[in-house]
Amino acid sequence: MPEKITRRKALTTTVKASVAAMAGFAFGPKNVNPATGHKSETSEKLPFRISLNTSTISAYKLPIDQQIDKVAAAGFDGIELWVRDVKTYLQNGGTTATLRQKLQEGNLILEDIIGFSPWCSDDAGERKKAIAQLREEMLLTAELGGKYIAAPVVSLKMLDCAKFDAYTERYAAILDLTAETSVIPLLELWGMGALHKLADCAKIAIGTGYPDAAMLLDFYHVYRGGNAWESLNILNGNRLPVIHMNDYPATPAREKLTDADRVLPGEGICPFDKILPKLYTSGFRGGLSVELFNKGYWASMDVDTLLKKSYESTFKVVKKTMDDQG
Repeated sequence: MPEKITRRKALTTTVKASVAAMAGFAFGPKNVNPATGHKSETSEKLPFRISLNTSTISAYKLPIDQQIDKVAAAGFDGIELWVRDVKTYLQNGGTTATLRQKLQEGNLILEDIIGFSPWCSDDAGERKKAIAQLREEMLLTAELGGKYIAAPVVSLKMLDCAKFDAYTERYAAILDLTAETSVIPLLELWGMGALHKLADCAKIAIGTGYPDAAMLLDFYHVYRGGNAWESLNILNGNRLPVIHMNDYPATPAREKLTDADRVLPGEGICPFDKILPKLYTSGFRGGLSVELFNKGYWASMDVDTLLKKSYESTFKVVKKTMDDQG
């Protein structure tokens, strides 16, 4: 169990990591972010990786080994895999060694694994089982060469302001698993979920006092949750290993948007020209991972076309935005 650190030590660690990341920043495939352990650049000399969350192609029902092959062939730098797909592959006789080799051969960083353990449940019994499940999934992530696993708050309908200390302790409990697994659970913001406010997400993460505490953000979810983009100004982007990349339409109204309404970057109203420079200034050099659940795309495109458009639209938005900055 890792030792909790003092506020002064936590601040010192964060500052040193930020300075190291900024001082060592250089384009190229060997550049590694010291805070996250991930490569910082794409082969296209962008300041962020372009990655893909395999939810984007989930409707095509591809086995996970084929998902990896197609994502690599489309030119992505990284990938987010879903734990259910990994487990199905293993149950059918596949091995983690084979998947890890495929990731390496495709030059894909495993940004994280997407899981849904109810680790924050108010029920102590359910929480105990969930932590055991999460531990297993973190070990699986490590076998695949991953450093992170998504940890959304799936078990609560809404947060109780009187229980923030308890929520913080529950997140600290799963961070304790990092010492054994070498995998960090990312506290995930969900725009329609209990943890939809960036301030609440940060409060829980900071409250643990753990240097490994980190969040998983999503442009759609930040907007859907009613958060101000100016909030990004106070974040240490160096501690964000990956962000879900997507766009959202002007209609329906924000509070009526669903996951299926997400669109490709550049096809909606997300102010990337403001957001990406803020993230860059804050120290973010991680992956922008395209995550969509768009039924219209699934009905009108084959998997290779959607992958191509996902990469190209993201590259275009990032390059134009950062070129315009100077």
